[in-house]
Amino acid sequence: MTATRTTRLDPAVGRAMSALSAAAKRGLGDPALAELVVIRASQINHCAFCLDMHLAIAREHGVGEQQLGLLSAWEEAGDVYDERERAALALTEAVTVLTDGFVPDELYENAARHFDDVRLAHLVGLITAINNWNRLMVGRRIPPGGHQP
Repeated sequence: MTATRTTRLDPAVGRAMSALSAAAKRGLGDPALAELVVIRASQINHCAFCLDMHLAIAREHGVGEQQLGLLSAWEEAGDVYDERERAALALTEAVTVLTDGFVPDELYENAARHFDDVRLAHLVGLITAINNWNRLMVGRRIPPGGHQP
């Protein structure tokens, strides 16, 4: 079993990361979609803390259990996710997993068909923010259950 690291995060770093996350979510304008995006990135990054927190927030925003339960297999879930959600989730995966190279043009162009320039920038900002949070929490080995709304 791995020990939990409880090193404290510099408050300025935490505030900056929180500000980026909040701004990106506000700019995206769809709290339920924002939660699907952060949950999917957190699944890929194996961040139990972020999954625990954002699953609860998603439910508060009315995301249904079917969407939450099938999120790791969204590509195979048929019409459980609409085209806009599917475009956002595909972009989330591409930005989160950069080991295969750049985000494919066709994925970005598909997302651009569903989001105007401003909302697309906020979507990419949100994906970037949650990936930063995931790396911070996983790197510090912060366990689930500690989130205080």
